[in-house]
Amino acid sequence: MTDPSFAFTLLFAVLLLMGLLTKFYLATRQVRHVAQHRNQVPAAFASTISLPSHQKAADYTIAKTRLGMLEMAYGAALLLGWTLLGGIDLLNQALLRSSLADFGALVPQLALLAAFGLISGLLDLPFTLYKTFRLEERFGFNKITMKLWLADLVKSTAVGAIVGLPVVALILWLMGSAGTLWWLWAWVVWMGFNLLALVLFPTVIAPMFNKFKPLDDEALKARVTALMQRCGFAAKGLFVMDGSRRSAHANAYFTGFGAAKRVVFYDTLLQQLSPAEVDAVLAHELGHFKHKHIIKRIGLMFAMSLAGFALLGWLSTQVWFYTGLGVRPSLSGGNDALALLLFLVVVPLFSFFISPLMAQSSRKHEFEADAYAISQTDGRDLQSALLKLYKDNASTLTPDPVFVKFYYSHPPASERLGRMISLPESAPA
Repeated sequence: MTDPSFAFTLLFAVLLLMGLLTKFYLATRQVRHVAQHRNQVPAAFASTISLPSHQKAADYTIAKTRLGMLEMAYGAALLLGWTLLGGIDLLNQALLRSSLADFGALVPQLALLAAFGLISGLLDLPFTLYKTFRLEERFGFNKITMKLWLADLVKSTAVGAIVGLPVVALILWLMGSAGTLWWLWAWVVWMGFNLLALVLFPTVIAPMFNKFKPLDDEALKARVTALMQRCGFAAKGLFVMDGSRRSAHANAYFTGFGAAKRVVFYDTLLQQLSPAEVDAVLAHELGHFKHKHIIKRIGLMFAMSLAGFALLGWLSTQVWFYTGLGVRPSLSGGNDALALLLFLVVVPLFSFFISPLMAQSSRKHEFEADAYAISQTDGRDLQSALLKLYKDNASTLTPDPVFVKFYYSHPPASERLGRMISLPESAPA
């Protein structure tokens, strides 16, 4: 009879290798396809995108993809080190033998999760720094200084500790005290935390990192307000965020939940788009609300997290789950943090292969939001806005089709603009 621990180790290793090979295959396809089309602008964009802009987008995409390949290999090596080569077990045993155990069983468990998070963050720093200060700098996107980057790092670490540790501590307490259905109560806590974060993020957390000021362009404000009223959407306010302090990339988004909803424009977006184009981009975002995409995503998150907590509830009682990943569980109990940590590092291996389904659903939502925007504004404004954003963000116009189906949450430019052209326009006067 096969040892369940060995069988799980084998499954883990196979999934890790298959996932890595699949990612490398997709990445090499992307690099090759973009490079092959680097020297010619697609005919549909020849009149709006210059060859130098097209080549910059190709070079940026290739550089990001190649860096991503190195990051994938590095991440796989770290995962092996943490699991089968004994990294998590070594860290756990050291904390159990430390004086932290004198403060009760919960403290060393919480310390394990905190230490793993800090060490993982430090190990990821080389790629984070290179990506920000070399790659983004090379293509003219990085605007952040080292001083501001360090300030962001300190603040994000502090916020993570202040907000995250109490929630994790409560979940660990439930795992040890709430009986066999602890996972259901933990899921309720986790969902409550996520909903609370949607309310608090725009008013408490985001202002710690960026400056938000009310939109002071009266003509644009009147135009945007009229659009929202026409679409039956109410927001707490219209704000401009100083995105240019960190990056030249442009964006706009809705944030918050319920009465705390607000519309946020990057200052870079307002610099690049005309008022009519801003209107069209906002109408696209309103389309997500009109089609209830946000509610659907929250509902999916609820369902998937419930399934995840239920699975964790079962796995946490199986010795082979620990030993199959190179960890020695305590025979006297107190393995809750180990179970939670192992689950979090292993789940991405299993979920990776369903990511194309999630990406396909997201692309479908983007098409629906585009159609709504064209029904509320002039479709030509949305097309020109998207072309400017593709150009200014150096998004490639020629991605590999297979790579797109696996990863892209937004349709590529050719598909997106082609779909728009075929849609009837009913823009208001």
